[in-house]
Amino acid sequence: MRPSLQRIAKILQLDIDPAEINKNIKVDASIIGDVKVILRKLNARLDPVNHDEWIAHIERMKDMYPLRYDKNLLTGPFIVQTINEVTGGDAVIVTEVGQHQMWAAQYIRHTKSRGFITSGGLGTMGFGYGAAIGAQMALGREQRVVMFTGDGSFHMNLNEACTAVSYELPIITVIFNNSVLGMVRQWQTTFYEKRYSQTDPHRRTDFVKLAEGFGLKGYRCTNLPEFQAAFADALKQKGPTWIECIIDKDEKVLPMIPGGGDINDIIME
Repeated sequence: MRPSLQRIAKILQLDIDPAEINKNIKVDASIIGDVKVILRKLNARLDPVNHDEWIAHIERMKDMYPLRYDKNLLTGPFIVQTINEVTGGDAVIVTEVGQHQMWAAQYIRHTKSRGFITSGGLGTMGFGYGAAIGAQMALGREQRVVMFTGDGSFHMNLNEACTAVSYELPIITVIFNNSVLGMVRQWQTTFYEKRYSQTDPHRRTDFVKLAEGFGLKGYRCTNLPEFQAAFADALKQKGPTWIECIIDKDEKVLPMIPGGGDINDIIME
């Protein structure tokens, strides 16, 4: 068995908040402060290193072992990859929090910097719509902005559709609707023997009717052709649109590494 990366590597944590040090992983050393200032000072003391050979190796591994998913069903990865192909990687992608956020990180291929706006590991459900509106206002109507959200996250901020409609912002909102809090359910399935707690809110929201109530166009998709047609039509609209995608509640984000684990603990199915 190979030694754990945590045991053979020295870990340095940079954070502006002392309370975050050693919170998730025990580190060898830490620096408290503004990460921009710290990195500038560290870079000034480091010699440049060329990693072209390693990067080329990683690209070969990606080609040899690509991420896989069922292309005959409407799944999270299919939705994300389809959007990436249709937009050519030129769209600004904004995410909420949950499985859709992970699929976006896995399958979106960007053509430029600052094209992926997400709250990362902060878990800030409700972040997405406001961020998408801000991005669209800043970049102008000619820039395509697509927001990924789940049915759980979207209930926390869908009222912002009022603003998107008032300013006729052409934000395409893609709702990954599995009727549960998918990321939490996945963890409870994998690590807690399917003892589900507070992951099914039993909501019956009709997102298409709600979209119409706000004055925007809504779509509901249950299969691949419906999604492809809905996204193509949404691209033609001058104002905001919602595309609800019905996906399976037990679809998982894979591969995954459990909290506190490393690459040797990877879960593939």
